[in-house]
Amino acid sequence: MSTASKPALTRIDRVEANAFTVPTDFPESDGTLEWNKTTIVIVEARSHGISGVGYTYADSSAAKLIDTLLREIVEGRDAMDVPGAWLAMIQAVRNLGRPGIASTAVSAVDIALWDLKARLLLLPLVKLLGATRTAIPVYGSGGFTSYSIEQLQDQLSRWVSADMRMVKMKVGRNPGEDLRRVIHAREAIGSKTALFVDANGAYRLKRALSFAQQFREAGVSWFEEPVSSDDLEGLRLIRGAAPAGLEIAAGEYGYDTDYFRRMLQCGSVDVLQADATRCGGITGFLQADALCAAHSMPLSAHTAPAVHLHLCCASQQAIHLEYFHDHVRIESLFFDGVQQPRNGELVPDLNRDGLGLQIRRNELSRFAAR
Repeated sequence: MSTASKPALTRIDRVEANAFTVPTDFPESDGTLEWNKTTIVIVEARSHGISGVGYTYADSSAAKLIDTLLREIVEGRDAMDVPGAWLAMIQAVRNLGRPGIASTAVSAVDIALWDLKARLLLLPLVKLLGATRTAIPVYGSGGFTSYSIEQLQDQLSRWVSADMRMVKMKVGRNPGEDLRRVIHAREAIGSKTALFVDANGAYRLKRALSFAQQFREAGVSWFEEPVSSDDLEGLRLIRGAAPAGLEIAAGEYGYDTDYFRRMLQCGSVDVLQADATRCGGITGFLQADALCAAHSMPLSAHTAPAVHLHLCCASQQAIHLEYFHDHVRIESLFFDGVQQPRNGELVPDLNRDGLGLQIRRNELSRFAAR
């Protein structure tokens, strides 16, 4: 029998969360919402002098929930046993309600714990999870309804000039103008770039069905949330009636695997979207990937590209990730190590451990949320 002693517990010593609010560079809106600032909640998890970083885009109350509840659940646990910490957090928020703020808080902590584990093992996160590919295609995303035609065309054409093969714009705020804006967008990007539209659930069923045909005739190949993402039957009907070549996508507001399972079983989408900063972190995203594999369904990552890069390169079903204007600005502002697209793809930096991000602490104090 071996006399070697068991390795010591890799104890999680400290979990800390802080919220930061960043103004947008221009007033932004989509089909159902307007905003002029974005809040990011950044979590640090520490063990043996090493810090892991996670974050979510949510209200600052997510940071308070982490500080008052989740921190004490996680601290003292073994940093190698991330799924155990995730399950303990899920059980702890039972009476608070899993969807919404509770899930974003769990997500941020879970991302930080996976990043910490990879750093302790001196591995890039994609190597810890196991790579399925070396790069992931991205699509430029913004095209807000608050933009003028000139602003819309300028933003989309700049992404095309940066070799992105797909771009996405918002629709739904002023339906009478949507088709005209889509036609102008197509003029700006040319015929070889895929054009996506996102209604954020702004349309009613009959109008969405009509737009599906019109958008496809204008060269659109992706119709995201044509109706509310809670209307699984409506999504299914639109998917069944949509013209060939137009993919119906939804799922960004999924907070747990049960929601994704219902969406897939209902046949509501051609592509499932998942957001690791909402759906339970890296642990939750991997569960969504497994569901997609079981249903032979493609998976697309929603926003937060600095988190999703490693995840998508470890995912079985991922086809691309959203290079969202707001989040690209914030992540480039707050973190060193953010990767830039090359030839329309993001490639993980295998010379950096974990997610490869380092916090730029000198930037944080200017944006601390009150």
